[in-house]
Amino acid sequence: MSRFWSLKTHSLTPYVPGEQPKEGVYIKLNTNENPYPPSPKAVEKIRNMDFTSLRLYPDPDGELLKKAVSDYYNISDKEVFVGNGSDEVLALVFKAFFDEKATIAFPDITYSFYPVYCNLFEIPFLQIPLREDLSIDLNDYPTDVKGIIFANPNAPTGLYIEPRKIEEFLKLRSDTLVIVDEAYVDFGGKSCVDLVSRYDNLLVVQTFSKSRSLAGLRIGVAVGNSALIEGIKRVKDSFNSYPVDKIAQLAGAAAIQDKEYFETVRNKIIETREKTKNIFREMGLIVTDSKANFLFVKIPGIPGPRAMEKLRQQGILVRNFNTGRISDYLRITIGTDEEMAKVVESIKVIMAE
Repeated sequence: MSRFWSLKTHSLTPYVPGEQPKEGVYIKLNTNENPYPPSPKAVEKIRNMDFTSLRLYPDPDGELLKKAVSDYYNISDKEVFVGNGSDEVLALVFKAFFDEKATIAFPDITYSFYPVYCNLFEIPFLQIPLREDLSIDLNDYPTDVKGIIFANPNAPTGLYIEPRKIEEFLKLRSDTLVIVDEAYVDFGGKSCVDLVSRYDNLLVVQTFSKSRSLAGLRIGVAVGNSALIEGIKRVKDSFNSYPVDKIAQLAGAAAIQDKEYFETVRNKIIETREKTKNIFREMGLIVTDSKANFLFVKIPGIPGPRAMEKLRQQGILVRNFNTGRISDYLRITIGTDEEMAKVVESIKVIMAE
């Protein structure tokens, strides 16, 4: 530790990302990346761009990308914010709307960056336990918090709340800012973006990393009432005026415009997920009804950390969150059919041992 660290830096417990192996050949199913390449149209845009333009700063507001998102959802571009990955967008959201006097609530089992942001920005927070079946019940959330955030489908459970239930909650809690993190919504859910025009207390956050296969370019989006978007922009311009680079803006716009390729890829992943889910259940594994691009799986009688290490020894990387009720679960990203077949066979070997 450096003697020059601030007291705040000393006290931080940072988010721990999934392993990115630097050696060895692995089937990498630990960080929910897409097993298929980006849209060919996005790749073509990158290949054909004027690289001499990289000497100039990018458009600070990402207007090309904002317009592509607003056209896709048939909303105003004033209701769209783009940033350097949804993690950065979420950080700006936390800073824009919450402080030491504004409590936020989120599930006790969800994306683990939420408490990290709260600790970084000194925001008080409540963690509301999931139900016994690992589902989120919005009725459990207290009325005296300024905001509520949850992933939908949730991570790492993959469980999903229908937009009609979220709309009912928005009506009841008009003074509460509800942030729906839709990182995985394209793999089996319906987005809440359609509700934004009717509820000024709703903010939807999405990413191009999963369903658009652009994790390496870092593109995140927030959609909400124009006043909410302006609040995020004020914080962004007080931190980094140029968060989305030129290459990301070009490729992101092309990717969201290529609807045919998007549908083909996500349908492949959904089909593989459902097929693998059924096989796991037939094998006697406990599997949640995930609507994301991953499965949340427990192998009866085998501790989660041990199961993760056993799979690693067989060249397969998965994720285990060694904590509380979910310590024996594995989160397994959906790969290709061939990769998932290898996972199935490897788990059979582990169970036989």
